[in-house]
Amino acid sequence: MECVFCKIVKKEIPAAVVYEDEDVLAFKDINPQAPIHLLIIPKNHLSSIMEVDENNGDIVKKIVKVAQSLARENNIDKKGFRLVVNTGDDGGQTVHHLHFHLLGGRFMTWPPG
Repeated sequence: MECVFCKIVKKEIPAAVVYEDEDVLAFKDINPQAPIHLLIIPKNHLSSIMEVDENNGDIVKKIVKVAQSLARENNIDKKGFRLVVNTGDDGGQTVHHLHFHLLGGRFMTWPPG
């Protein structure tokens, strides 16, 4: 069974896309936890950060660059933002496709929950 994010990549499920290139897709979270809440994903399916290795690790660098650009575009680069990767069920990962949450536009508390 294909995951929901793979279906978004294939345009089978609509999403509010804010960035797309050949390797990365970024879109608005449907349940935002901050004024700016974007999801940044690799287009190729990786279940979690635990599947990143020497063969595919460049995608993380590319995702970080996209996050930097989106932070600047959304004017959260100066005041601050949070970039989160939940991993596994206990880590709060609900979609098992590697994704980074870019959250900003409000003060972030710690611990997160």
